[in-house]
Amino acid sequence: MKIQLIAAGAIASLALAGCATSPGYGGGYNGGNNYGNGGYNNGYNQNRCTDCGIVTRIDTVASGRTAPAATGAILGGIVGAVAGHEISDKTGGSKGNQNIAAVAGAAAGALAGNKVQQNVTGNSYDIQVRMDDGRVIVVNQKDLGGIRENTYVRVVNGRVVLR
Repeated sequence: MKIQLIAAGAIASLALAGCATSPGYGGGYNGGNNYGNGGYNNGYNQNRCTDCGIVTRIDTVASGRTAPAATGAILGGIVGAVAGHEISDKTGGSKGNQNIAAVAGAAAGALAGNKVQQNVTGNSYDIQVRMDDGRVIVVNQKDLGGIRENTYVRVVNGRVVLR
């Protein structure tokens, strides 16, 4: 019975951690459409950045999902506390160590749960970029990371990053 409880706690903790660190995949980047100079080598800007451009517009996209304010933190804290206590109990920890492990598990679980909730219910941004070669692409991502309109950026793996 206790092994099943430990396994369930470990699986729940891993699921929360996996969701908390999931990357924000963007859409709209159609890399590979690089328009060359037709084979002519005129010496003009041969080292130009093919995945660079200027941000022309940023739109906030509402997720439409809601949850009570501290749901993720509370659920994560409960799972973390149970997992920490059970792991300490099964590894031969004293009562004091079990309590410390439960508190540490609750804190870690609350942080992970809060992050998961933010990823699920938070807004995202459609970032429009005019590439150096004239293309215009739109990338959707969760965070701006200091990106503003008229910022020179680079599109890497479907994400807009500061250059």
